[in-house]
Amino acid sequence: MALHRLFHLSSLLRSAVSVTLRRNIGLSAVLFNKARDLDPVQKLFLDKIREYNSKSKTAGGVVEAGPAYQKNLTEEMTKLQRLYGGGDLTIFPQFKFPEPKLEEVMTK
Repeated sequence: MALHRLFHLSSLLRSAVSVTLRRNIGLSAVLFNKARDLDPVQKLFLDKIREYNSKSKTAGGVVEAGPAYQKNLTEEMTKLQRLYGGGDLTIFPQFKFPEPKLEEVMTK
């Protein structure tokens, strides 16, 4: 009986150690990949994203948007204002839900 419990306990301990080692190996693999230099394609992709981010901050919006883009944007905004009753379409609407007035009901 004691031998059976000892084998059961050792198998539980072995599975717990196995799970812990798998997690640690997986985590260390991710950290190792982060520490190494990126793949050249990934590096190029990240460089382009960072370049676009800096250009959009200096432009104050969409990068390299010409007059045709601005004209299309104003036409679409006008169309939406006409469809949905005007207002500022660049902000999220404020919703107000008033508390309903409830009447007390007397039961007999």
